[in-house]
Amino acid sequence: MQKRLSIGVDIGGTHITCAAVRIREGQLIKGTISRSLYNHESTASVILESWAIAVNNTLSKIDTAQLAGIGFAIPGPFDYQNGTSKMQHKFKKLYDLHIPSALYPLLSCSRATPMRFLNDATCFAIGEAWLGQGKGMERLVGITLGTGFGSAFIEKGVPVVAGDRVPQNGCLWDLPFREGIADDYFSTRWFTNEYQKRTGEKISGVQELMEKTALNVHSRDLFEEFGQNLAACIAVPLQKFGAEVLVIGGNIANTLPAFEKTFREGLNGAGVVVKITSSKLMENAALIGSARLLDDAFWDKVSLRLPGIQ
Repeated sequence: MQKRLSIGVDIGGTHITCAAVRIREGQLIKGTISRSLYNHESTASVILESWAIAVNNTLSKIDTAQLAGIGFAIPGPFDYQNGTSKMQHKFKKLYDLHIPSALYPLLSCSRATPMRFLNDATCFAIGEAWLGQGKGMERLVGITLGTGFGSAFIEKGVPVVAGDRVPQNGCLWDLPFREGIADDYFSTRWFTNEYQKRTGEKISGVQELMEKTALNVHSRDLFEEFGQNLAACIAVPLQKFGAEVLVIGGNIANTLPAFEKTFREGLNGAGVVVKITSSKLMENAALIGSARLLDDAFWDKVSLRLPGIQ
């Protein structure tokens, strides 16, 4: 009998979120969402114990006889095929650690329970393509704007990571841009660094900056410049892929109204016609996308491309 449930797990730098999902429908089951906080600079045991607390809490709320497995949306670099962390910029203490071997002893489920791994931005885009803003569309590009700049190119629901229509591995963060790479310009630290540089004041993040836009010309200028830069960076990749919709997630997605005008103008000026929208599912997109990795038919399509996804 085919098992009906999977657990989707979204791994961030400061917290883990997980939930049970009905695989066939992509329906997140109410009451099964669990979270746990940690510091990515902590020891491996502290991080893994925090992950286990959240996953075990979700496991306790379902019939585990119906559990097909656990899907992880986790940042790279990561060996997604083998489940081994290759990150050194964060989660340093997990470097070269085989996550299933280290995590199974801490979980209340069987060691025979499959664990599958995929990039967090890719899982976000899979969720949006399946049940969010890209539902019914053939080609979607998803970007996540927050502590870093994530991206994924999705065609017919499946990530595209190679070929002349997409950047290598579907990644935009490492594209050369201005005086550095894209990740330097499309993350929270760009806003905080630039605001301090121009005003001498420190801000906590983009939400605080957004609150200043009504009275502060520096805030408005920063958002407008951000929109112009984003268009200049991703216009060509969007055009090459033939994207029908661009879905924006991450914390900066909440500020889309502040940079949407200059962003649209920049894309239009480059001849790019695409629907631009913030995420419909928000943090649930990565949970649903990672949970879908336990759909064997879907996984068969995705796993063929895993060696190239980092």
